[in-house]
Amino acid sequence: QLQLVESGGGLVQPGGSLRLSCAASGFTLSYYVIGWFRQAPGKEREGVSCISYIGGSNTNYADSVKGRFTISRDNAKNTVYLQMNSLKPEDTAVYYCAAVKLGGLCTLSQSTYNYWGQGTQVTVSS
Repeated sequence: QLQLVESGGGLVQPGGSLRLSCAASGFTLSYYVIGWFRQAPGKEREGVSCISYIGGSNTNYADSVKGRFTISRDNAKNTVYLQMNSLKPEDTAVYYCAAVKLGGLCTLSQSTYNYWGQGTQVTVSS
């Protein structure tokens, strides 16, 4: 059974850092485009970042996180990471990873993805 599991969320002070992990089971993550999305209370889910398959040479970021977040993949560990630095209170949300078997460029369009994790809570507060 194909499954994605996020981890690494938690409570952090403004300006702090967290690294989220998205681990796959039941399939080889390297053949999939991976996206990170988030949903804050009372808001719609939005795209945060994505990375293309295999080598991950293509990445994309929402304007709100550019320069602060970095997405990467470790195919040997079947895991994709989201390094989040300089966190702000407005980054508070449940973060989800998602996967789709797709070549070419990655996308922040949620409807493209067909496998989703359960999410991990990130809270940025003093």
